[in-house]
Amino acid sequence: MTLLWSVLGFVVAVSLLVAVHEYGHFWAARKLGFKVLRFSVGFGPALWRRVVGADRTEYVLAALPLGGYVKLLDEREGPVDAAEVSRAFTRRPPWQRILVLLAGPGFNFAFAILLLWGMLWIVGSPDVRAVVGGVAAGSPAARAGLRADDEIIRLNGADVQGRGDVVLGLIDAMSGDGVTRLAVRSASGAERELELRVDDPAERRALTEPSALMRGVGMRFWSQPVPAQIGRVLPAGPAEQAGLQVGDLITAIDGQPIGDFVAMSEALAVRPNRDVVIRYQRGGVSATTTVRTSADLVDGREVGRIRIETPPSAPLPDSMIVHRRFGPVQALGESLQRAWDMTVLQAKMFARMIIGQVSIKNLSGPITIAEYAGDSVRSGLTGFVGFLVLISLSLGFLNLLPIPMLDGGQIVYQTIEWIKGSPLSERVQAAGQSVGIALLFLLMGVALFNDLARQFG
Repeated sequence: MTLLWSVLGFVVAVSLLVAVHEYGHFWAARKLGFKVLRFSVGFGPALWRRVVGADRTEYVLAALPLGGYVKLLDEREGPVDAAEVSRAFTRRPPWQRILVLLAGPGFNFAFAILLLWGMLWIVGSPDVRAVVGGVAAGSPAARAGLRADDEIIRLNGADVQGRGDVVLGLIDAMSGDGVTRLAVRSASGAERELELRVDDPAERRALTEPSALMRGVGMRFWSQPVPAQIGRVLPAGPAEQAGLQVGDLITAIDGQPIGDFVAMSEALAVRPNRDVVIRYQRGGVSATTTVRTSADLVDGREVGRIRIETPPSAPLPDSMIVHRRFGPVQALGESLQRAWDMTVLQAKMFARMIIGQVSIKNLSGPITIAEYAGDSVRSGLTGFVGFLVLISLSLGFLNLLPIPMLDGGQIVYQTIEWIKGSPLSERVQAAGQSVGIALLFLLMGVALFNDLARQFG
């Protein structure tokens, strides 16, 4: 069922966002007088086809939904009737060609802003207060003076609305100079100014790897305590082999008292591939068993586990939830600001990845994106809309990169032609296309390798 939701979410998201992107090219081309021959959502055999209008434009819904294209009249692809040659792509002014190329990414950005606007206006913006739940001894967070129950209220001078702001701010800082200025409020109400810093570039780069940030800086957010009770025993795992069952409450590990599920996980994590003595309660009766932990490799280190899962988590108390409401005008302004902030951060991360400040493990391929899509579908409509916003912004940004196979590369070609008054030679364009194909295959290869590493690593 999980696989089905992942595939379904991925196909729906890609089909919708590609249709939006291509419709941007289509709309601009029609408005500027280009002749559009075909507008296709998907590739391969046509499932549905219709030819309409004075231009006899062909609209196609194809069998393979992972893509799409707009075909314009173009002398480079065959003879063009003299009566229509002025409407061919190569005969239109360069500025018009640039506008057509910009319209695809532009519609992706506009679509993301529209979704954000509707979501913020109708649902609002729920977030969780950035209250610290624990700080690891000797970590950057501990050295900065951060303590459990502190609430982060400002980060680098900007007000913090919730945990999302803290995570994004830390990502930006750790992929940059490694310095984060924090303003925190203690449980007593006193405010303090702190500086969390990581000076070692190699350590900062390691923090940019997926899922490494919060553990690396040495802090976790507050969470509702979950009892160290077994919610599920995974088949053939250490817990099952030792006779542990669903509902067992673990009270001690090697004589160390256990208060909740997090404490239990931390106690097991530092005991990889070892026999541990677990004391538990079942039906009010205490018992003891010995479990041989596994040794799972996580981010280059061995972590002990016994293959169990938590019981269902209790909801967060209302006092931890921050829910902002917006009117239609406020929601529009907020959606524009958020889209801008996310795109700027994406550009920073991509540039820093190229110069080696950010781990290339952040490149995700279709497998990881499909998993995110499935998770967002299962979380409900709001989660899926949020996923569409992120992917639409990413699609718009990536298509503006100056790679010849993408819209951004073609915009560079048209700009050069506009400046010099004549197109680049076919030899130069062909060389650029070859470089573009190589770069795209390289990016896709790294992304696919990361996908497989996450699945089997």
